[in-house]
Amino acid sequence: DVFQSHEEDDRKVRRREKNRVAAQRSRKKQTQKADKLHEEYESLEQENTSLKREIGKLTDEMKHLSEVLKDHEKICPLLHCTMNFVTLPRPDALASCLPR
Repeated sequence: DVFQSHEEDDRKVRRREKNRVAAQRSRKKQTQKADKLHEEYESLEQENTSLKREIGKLTDEMKHLSEVLKDHEKICPLLHCTMNFVTLPRPDALASCLPR
């Protein structure tokens, strides 16, 4: 029957069109997802670079402060005091260790 054949052709065309639109939508969604991941990657890379820079600064500061402490320990009267403080020192005991 010609009418039934034409109806089946119409259904095939509609199904193909529907499939084409769904495939387009799927590709667009994949592209958007990839773009979003790329943006997130870029943002994380920037944050990582910034954190590495901060680590460098803090490491330099730590080295500097360690040197300052080392230099201070050489001249610190409390470290050279003959009294051994096991607990927190009394103010008068601390005064006896300081140079006059």
